[in-house]
This record gives sequence, C-alpha cells and structure tokens, in this order.
Amino acid sequence: MSIKVEAGDLDKGTWQFVGMFGAATMTRASTAKHMWKGETYSFARDVESVELLDEEKVKKLAGTAIWGVAGAALLGPLGAIGGMLLGGNKKEVAFVCHLKDGQKFMAITDGATWKKIMAATFK
Repeated sequence: MSIKVEAGDLDKGTWQFVGMFGAATMTRASTAKHMWKGETYSFARDVESVELLDEEKVKKLAGTAIWGVAGAALLGPLGAIGGMLLGGNKKEVAFVCHLKDGQKFMAITDGATWKKIMAATFK
C-alpha cells in the first residue's frame, strides 16, 4: 500500500503505508530533510487532522486492457467486455493531512488505505 504526496511540506512522491491493528504509519526511506534515515509519521501520534478532498472512480487503462484480453481469450467477445468492466475500476481518494508540528500535505491513496487512515486518526 502506498500514499502519493502531491503537494505540501513533505517530499513529493510515493510513501510506503503500513496499517495494522489500528496503527498506521507512512514512511519514506530517504527525504530531503533526512537523507540517510528517512522519515516516518504515525497517523495516531503525529496527525492533527485529515480531510477528504475528492473521491472518484478511476479507470486504469492498463488494468482494463489486461482483463479485456484475458476475458477474450477465455470467453470470446462477451468475455472481453466483462473483463474490461471488471479490470478497470479503482477508487482513489485525495486528502489533506495537517500534522501536529505545523506541516501539511495533500496526497492520493486508495480507498482501503483511506479507511485505515480514518480508523487510526479517529478521536
């Protein structure tokens, strides 16, 4: 799972997300501030608030094409249509996160990761 930071005070790009047992963190191995040790933020400990910006269904062309070809190979033209419908839906969520140290960032992640972030920040 990952979080893609698009803007704000943290380094832009992909951060690793780990969420289990109610704890959730995002980590990047190397950042501009901490080249060697990287940075880690706990959503339960370091986050002041998170706010949902936008939620939309995104058709992933690569996924759609792969499932369409697989469906066509197995079931002909009807399988291709079914495969394209099954393979391309993926929810992405955009959100703003305000950290307790005053930093903030805007990021994008998938729906399952968003649910884990919300559970970790619920007060």
